[in-house]
Amino acid sequence: MLLFNILTFVSFFIIMGVAILAYTQLRKNWIEPDTEFPISWRMILLKDVTFYNSLTTQEREWFEYKVHEFLLNYKITGIHTEVNARDKVLIAASGIIPIFKFRDWRYKNLQEILVYPDMFDEDFKTEGKGRRILGMVGTGYMKDKMILSQQALRFGFDNAKDKRNTAIHEFIHLIDMMDGDIDGIPKLILERPYVLPWLELMKRKMDEIYDDDSDINPYGGKNKIEFFAVVSEYFFERPRLLEKRHPDLYKMLYEIFDHDLSERKLTKTRRIGRNSPCPCHSGEKYKNCCGKM
Repeated sequence: MLLFNILTFVSFFIIMGVAILAYTQLRKNWIEPDTEFPISWRMILLKDVTFYNSLTTQEREWFEYKVHEFLLNYKITGIHTEVNARDKVLIAASGIIPIFKFRDWRYKNLQEILVYPDMFDEDFKTEGKGRRILGMVGTGYMKDKMILSQQALRFGFDNAKDKRNTAIHEFIHLIDMMDGDIDGIPKLILERPYVLPWLELMKRKMDEIYDDDSDINPYGGKNKIEFFAVVSEYFFERPRLLEKRHPDLYKMLYEIFDHDLSERKLTKTRRIGRNSPCPCHSGEKYKNCCGKM
């Protein structure tokens, strides 16, 4: 028994040592921005990301910092397509939007995002029949990778009113997986007292989908995993509509993401003239500020 206790004690410290070493290595390899946020990236956010436009000046600075940090630490690779700056900024924005209120959040289960030109199949083929997949979080030999359709990524931001955004959907899956299980229950950010009410609410709302009595994307009725991702898209794209039609669901997602979006004005920046006030709220004319490339 004494030997067992000693071995248990030693094992505990070995495990703790490995965990501390891994955390230290992560901190060591993590790159933090040390240059100004590129004006060209800011213009992409202003023109395409309604979430960014709803933020205060101070919040925008933080969002930009997190987007910059994301792009420094996660590899984005085009597969049979060219990935441009807009694609990269939109991917980063998709990753930051759900975790905006969690200042120290890092996707520890992500290293690289692979961008395919369009839909792909389960074997990752981009040609032929049976290509219906728009996004996927990798497992097995694709572990720590995310795959996105370039067309779906762009459409998710071009149409910000349809309650759908493929990239945000896939990042929600990553959040779900962070506790070790992908089950529609994000235990890392869902406080324990809310777990049972969340499960009960999911069942009720999925039943409404089955009964064709819901405006929630029918794909959310597939299982709890997809339900969580689908309603999160709805929450971040059309929060006011979600609150109106599904107040209990809105309230629960507000608790999960620690963000009350119903008061946010989610709109894109209208056409900017050279003499218009700069949309970054600097007080300068656009031509003398963000338009001065």
